[in-house]
Amino acid sequence: MDQFAALTFVFLAGLVTAIATGLGAIPFFFVSDVSDRWNVALWGIASGIMVSASLFGLVFEGLANGTPLQLGIGMLAGVALVLVAHRVIEGADVNPKQYEEADFRKLLLILGILTVHSFPEGVAVGVSFADLGLDGGFQLFGFVVPLLAVFMTIAISIHNVPEGLAISIPLRSMNVSNWKLVWWAIFSSLPQPIGAVIAFYFVRIAREFLPFGFGFAAGAMVFLVLTEFIPEALELGERLPRGGRVELLAGLVAGFTIMVPLAFI
Repeated sequence: MDQFAALTFVFLAGLVTAIATGLGAIPFFFVSDVSDRWNVALWGIASGIMVSASLFGLVFEGLANGTPLQLGIGMLAGVALVLVAHRVIEGADVNPKQYEEADFRKLLLILGILTVHSFPEGVAVGVSFADLGLDGGFQLFGFVVPLLAVFMTIAISIHNVPEGLAISIPLRSMNVSNWKLVWWAIFSSLPQPIGAVIAFYFVRIAREFLPFGFGFAAGAMVFLVLTEFIPEALELGERLPRGGRVELLAGLVAGFTIMVPLAFI
């Protein structure tokens, strides 16, 4: 299979997940605000999707291709990446209000920060395409696509919708236009196709590292859920009855319900 064509295909799959982030801004074309209750539920759905995709997709595949030790080492590396991302993000002073007037240097700074933040999700997509062109998948645009790749692309895309909403809310409060909300939401996930291509290329040329790659992506995504998604949901739900835990739990269950059947196709 032509290497350039395969890399292009994986890049486009990552681009689909990035574009899905823009869907998070769509509600503002119809309403001026989104309630905290819905915000908490959406973060719960995203968390359920990410955890189920990690456990039933990446972890299972990692164990099928390697040992628990290899998977565990990869997961620890994924956690380490997220910890580094937290340090970078917390140490950066980026004001969303300045997005509209951002000069080239400012845009590079923002892109660099967001790359560290969303890179693990792109890695998950790229690793899931490791068997692209091999037996065991189905035909799509002339490629034999692994079912895991379809599963992960759908999972990351659905997860990106509430993330796009979370990005759009503060920008909307600053009177940023609707179409620019869509653009900045997509912009925040543009590192994902880049991460997908890098991860795909690496596991293709060094397949013995495949179980580490699956573990890396799973560890990073689960740790993101525990350290960012769920705390964000609970913070948004502070003013709701029971601190928004009911909405969060309902969202988690919905997220698992959406993705678990796909994992066992």
